[in-house]
Amino acid sequence: MFDELQREIVLGLAEPESALIELDLAERFDCSQSTVREALMRLNEEGLVARRPRRGTSVAPCRSADARVLIALRLSIECDSIDRLMSMAGGDLYEILHDKLNDMRNAARDADEYDLAAHDRAFHLTLFEAADLPLVTPVLRRCLVHVHRFKIMNSGQQRDLEETAERHVPILDALRARDPARLVDVLRHHISTIVDFGPDLTGRSAQ
Repeated sequence: MFDELQREIVLGLAEPESALIELDLAERFDCSQSTVREALMRLNEEGLVARRPRRGTSVAPCRSADARVLIALRLSIECDSIDRLMSMAGGDLYEILHDKLNDMRNAARDADEYDLAAHDRAFHLTLFEAADLPLVTPVLRRCLVHVHRFKIMNSGQQRDLEETAERHVPILDALRARDPARLVDVLRHHISTIVDFGPDLTGRSAQ
């Protein structure tokens, strides 16, 4: 239930701020209300739903103001940790990430935008986790899921999923070259160009 509701919210199939009724969900998924509450609590932890006393549960809003802040936060988290990441990363990190790129490519060929986004998040989380900053990882995880949700819901047209997957190749190339400055540049450009808010996303020009 958690996976299915997450998919519907991220893809915009569940409208922002629409109500999620526990009895209706229990009937739909043929389960108990306690199971529904557990799934909704997990979604609440990711910020995908809002649970309010006496007002029930609703799908979280999807606003550009939030997306701007989350992308700026991603830039700080992912780019500012590169020196630490490069000093600590194991020799197999490139191969692990390349496998995740291939997962993205397969999802793109299957025209499965949600799976592509899930593998995309796994790619970035795996890269960041090499810096060994476990208290920050949940913050990045939330940034990733909400930025992907905003991009999917506001793309306005059919996206080229294969091109989305291939955007990760320069990141792998910089990692393989063991070039931290280049990796910062390509990551900053990658993150800053996820959503087109205009010529400059954060007040700093993309490299």
